[in-house]
Amino acid sequence: MKNSYTSLIFFLALGIFGIITTEMGVIGVIPQLTEKFHISASQAGYLVSAFALIVAISGPFLTLLASGMNRKAILLSAILMFAISNLVYAYTTRFEVMLAFRIVPAFFHPVFFSIALATAASLVPPEKSRKAVTQIMAGVTVGFAFGVPITTYLSTKISLEAAFLFGAIVSLIAFIGILFWLPSMPVKERMSFGKQLGILSRPQLWLTILIVAMIFTAMSSVYSYFAEYLGEVTHMNGTWISVMLMIFGITMIAGNFLFGFFLNKSMTKTVVLFPLIYAVIYLFTYYWGAYFLPMAVIVFVWGAVHSGGLILSQALLMTDAKEAPEFGNSLFVSFSNVGITVGTWIGGLFISRLGTHQIIWSGVMLLLFAFILIMIKAGISKSQVEKASMD
Repeated sequence: MKNSYTSLIFFLALGIFGIITTEMGVIGVIPQLTEKFHISASQAGYLVSAFALIVAISGPFLTLLASGMNRKAILLSAILMFAISNLVYAYTTRFEVMLAFRIVPAFFHPVFFSIALATAASLVPPEKSRKAVTQIMAGVTVGFAFGVPITTYLSTKISLEAAFLFGAIVSLIAFIGILFWLPSMPVKERMSFGKQLGILSRPQLWLTILIVAMIFTAMSSVYSYFAEYLGEVTHMNGTWISVMLMIFGITMIAGNFLFGFFLNKSMTKTVVLFPLIYAVIYLFTYYWGAYFLPMAVIVFVWGAVHSGGLILSQALLMTDAKEAPEFGNSLFVSFSNVGITVGTWIGGLFISRLGTHQIIWSGVMLLLFAFILIMIKAGISKSQVEKASMD
């Protein structure tokens, strides 16, 4: 039984890895895409922005629609669509076709993500559910660490087709694994739309959603321009920037499990300390970013802390949306993408108005806002506990 569970967790995480590779891998092959389709870089950027926008807007609603369907069927359908889309990317000669097949799988992204997390948590005792979710979330960090660089490497050293075929093969392997290792999971008692949407009536949940969006905004305002900062401020060349990206991703994997451990020990302390620790990383980046060796050390720590934002944001939302776990996970996917979009825009404003070096202050400012919101939430939770004990 344990081996079956381990195998299933692996294939669900592999599915997440394939989805992240498909979503983010395009960023590293934009130069080749502009050449292949004879388009501008800004036009190629639609392949990224259109995907993120669809995920942010459609996630909760499509997860609601899928909530009454067999989980296995939904997971298989979603990951198969990612495999097909990558095959289309590899062989289409028309930009419009590729754009269409960026939009279609984007609808499946939040559904697979939400149901995979909920499925993993449902297969273990409640006290082990957070550990199971952490294992699935490892697919995200591994996707950043290896999926995106591998896609870029294959497109450069072999061909654009090979890069996208890699994504297709990963998704197909995940499809086969889920097909054989996940039992049929029909919904025995479907939760009504009204009951799932009912969690949105809680002001505390909306405060949590705002915290999650602010955390991702703070992280993305700087991380979105990671390569540019290393080039402009640290004066690293392209090779060293690639190495730093790889180091960042690898330490994200370690941070994924480290923060999972901290959350199990004390969720409140971990959440409260996170924006302060991240702000310290930003300050070190600002004052030591012009020096090669100190910046290399900072990147090593930065990646580990960065992954904490993903883990604790998901944990926060699931704590407040535990009655509707799939819908809650879809809220995480949607509003984290909102944060990424807004953060990238704010970071761009700082760069255009103040210069690349000053982008760090956008992250510090946004982390301060996140910390204030977290303290407000902690104060509300404490007063509720005290009131309940008095009653």
